[in-house]
Amino acid sequence: MQIQTTSLPGVIVLHPKIHADARGYFLENMNLARLRDALALPALDFVQENLSQSCRHVLRGLHFQREPHAQGKLISVTAGEIFDVAVDIRPGSPTFGLWAGTVLSASNRRLLWVPPGFAHGFLTLSEQADCLYRTTHYWHAAAEGCIRWDDPALAIDWPLSAPPILSARDQAAPLLHQAALSPLD
Repeated sequence: MQIQTTSLPGVIVLHPKIHADARGYFLENMNLARLRDALALPALDFVQENLSQSCRHVLRGLHFQREPHAQGKLISVTAGEIFDVAVDIRPGSPTFGLWAGTVLSASNRRLLWVPPGFAHGFLTLSEQADCLYRTTHYWHAAAEGCIRWDDPALAIDWPLSAPPILSARDQAAPLLHQAALSPLD
């Protein structure tokens, strides 16, 4: 597995080794021991796995879970292609409000690790995309948060070819400076 760092400390792109021949291919999509070593996180465990399907131009995000329910996410694409984004929303972080993005697809087989304390979102680039998320904490409704995908302070360079298709929740999301980032009481 090849590790590619991004402009945000802790956010990494994983390139699994693909063994291909005339029959097709095989790859180790996730090996917890190797991932722990790569991320230098001895206590990394996944507790929930989610699958989403989205059509072209769907933009999901920017979503996050507040402490004590903050989630690390390992994202992969099993069909199609997305532009995947992580935004640092950790108050006091030297990279607060900065983002990193990469293309994940069924053909490049890359995975994106988004640590706890980051918002996550993606734009579907193909006709349809199936995204698999492994999370380090269970979803908790009261800890859920959202930030506007087009917040000018973030200046995310989304590769839009048409207006995005958004959920009502994402349309009404606050800007980063208005978002509730503090831990739950």
